[in-house]
Amino acid sequence: MSDPTLLQTSSGSSGSVDALSLVFHVDLFILAVAAVFALATLPRAFARLSRSAEWRRGHILRSTRLDYRRPRRPPPLRPPPTPAKESTKTPPEEPQATSSSGHDGITSEESHTYVSHTNLIRKPSTGKAAANLLPPHVRAWSAILPPVGNLLRYRLDSGFSLGQALVLGLYSAILVYPVFLKSDPFTDPLRTGFVAISQIPLVYMLGTKNNLLGMFLALGYEKARNFALNYVHRYAGMMLILLSNVHAVGYIYEWVFQGKLSVYLKEPSVIWGLVALAAVDTLYLFSTSFWRRKAYNIFFGSHIICFIVFLPAVYSHQPAILYYVVAAAGAYGLDHILRLLKTRLFHGRIRPIPDLSMTRIEIPELNAGWRAGQHVRIRVLSSAMGWIGWAEVHPFTIASVAKTPEGLVLMCKNVGGWTKKLYEMAKVAGYGSEDGGMSRSVLMMVEGPYGGPGHSVFASYSAAVFVVGGSGITFALSALQDLVRVDLEGASRVKVIELVWSVQDPSSLTPLLPQFTALLQQSTYTPLRISVHYTRAADTLPSKASLPPGVTLTAGRPRIGKILDAVIQRTLSYGSGVKASMDITGVIVGVCGPVGLGDEVTQVVSSIDASRRWAVGGIEMHEE
Repeated sequence: MSDPTLLQTSSGSSGSVDALSLVFHVDLFILAVAAVFALATLPRAFARLSRSAEWRRGHILRSTRLDYRRPRRPPPLRPPPTPAKESTKTPPEEPQATSSSGHDGITSEESHTYVSHTNLIRKPSTGKAAANLLPPHVRAWSAILPPVGNLLRYRLDSGFSLGQALVLGLYSAILVYPVFLKSDPFTDPLRTGFVAISQIPLVYMLGTKNNLLGMFLALGYEKARNFALNYVHRYAGMMLILLSNVHAVGYIYEWVFQGKLSVYLKEPSVIWGLVALAAVDTLYLFSTSFWRRKAYNIFFGSHIICFIVFLPAVYSHQPAILYYVVAAAGAYGLDHILRLLKTRLFHGRIRPIPDLSMTRIEIPELNAGWRAGQHVRIRVLSSAMGWIGWAEVHPFTIASVAKTPEGLVLMCKNVGGWTKKLYEMAKVAGYGSEDGGMSRSVLMMVEGPYGGPGHSVFASYSAAVFVVGGSGITFALSALQDLVRVDLEGASRVKVIELVWSVQDPSSLTPLLPQFTALLQQSTYTPLRISVHYTRAADTLPSKASLPPGVTLTAGRPRIGKILDAVIQRTLSYGSGVKASMDITGVIVGVCGPVGLGDEVTQVVSSIDASRRWAVGGIEMHEE
């Protein structure tokens, strides 16, 4: 809220400074800083998008026709001529999938099971030399400058790194400058009001799921770690609320001191200012961790209502800031237009997985358009979800790779009210299912894909390690399936693949054993190891005889440092086979699970000896 007499100069008590012009140039500086970060991503962006297939992945979900012909791997890469004493043995023949259906490797009924592995059957690219299929690799800056990367990854608190603190510190310094430049917020509350208004477009843009800044930086809205956008949005929002309240309290104090409070409170612009202030304060109240954890729908609903009310209210309060309001409304409108374009309406099959306390969702008709590691937001349109359950939207990581008979597969952990209703509905067997099995057909809206590895291409590294906890296995499954697929097509540089899965109950392994077995059988050209670690004592354990070669089950937490060290050693000593002549292009470590797991892996990666890091081509992290 602002004194109408002061608005005529728009400079408050510091008449030598034009407040509107000052905050405008501050915003330009913030855009320049963001542009520097965006330029740093360009080399990896060019490398990834140099492959035409990448332009069609990770943006829009779609349906495509599948080719069921038997897969045939292109001629393998062969190492250059070597002395007779070195091994030149070619890899064994790829095992062929069998099926009772009319198509080779494709089933009709089996594809509806919990852990169908028909998604591993592909028609590979042909007609090109195998070497041309290899994805280009560009190191991340954290791998080029590992000491800097280790420093920025250092955890100051659980889930909060030094890099994040530096970003927020820089942002704070940028805002402190216009607030105190020839001004005092205690005597010139107008200045703080303009600084708060100038941050409205940034707050709105970073709060949307589809925004231009995130597209240029290849960062998703949902990531709260590693220079992502969500934590900056929350901090910018708090600064907006703080400055708005300082602005309001300053004028209220001044009006009370002058004895004119009742006079100014009758001004329309002041009334609208109070409405805008109430909107942002209400938004802050319901954004606290208590409401996010205990009543997410209230948090989400209050965000939408307050976001919509705030813009017209702040414009009515101060029409001079129209372009800031238009910019914020444009960002908000663009997000909803893109959401509409990314939304699909399909019938999905749901079925319970009791051992994992999960509900499996399959949408066979929706089978392309995403990358491994991405997620979608779903809305189940059924009265069985309750009075308002049909209106709730929830995110889930995609657990399948694109272009499969199963289509899009989601594994929904039974942890909250909405997911419990979905699980109970899935247990009603045979309702509307064509196969008559333990499934139920439900109409749902699917929005996405979002998130993912950005410009990283997992197949361009020499080794891939996935460390996941609990339901984080969905991220690892899609990434592994994608790596196996491109490896069968001769389009992967990966020489070593390791999966580390930490669970509480060892029985969680049982439902996924068929899928793990299929992955191990298909990973003919690249060795795959799967180690499952359980942290809770159990009366019964899967027998060793039931575990396929390559899968281990161990009590206790995984020793991530030892596992990563072994992966590095295996990558460096890879001396024969079809990929022996490839350059070593680094190790990618993918993490998905509790915040503590990410902190632990970060510490392990940062502690790797510099000489080994350089020898293996760098170590990079991706947290999902």
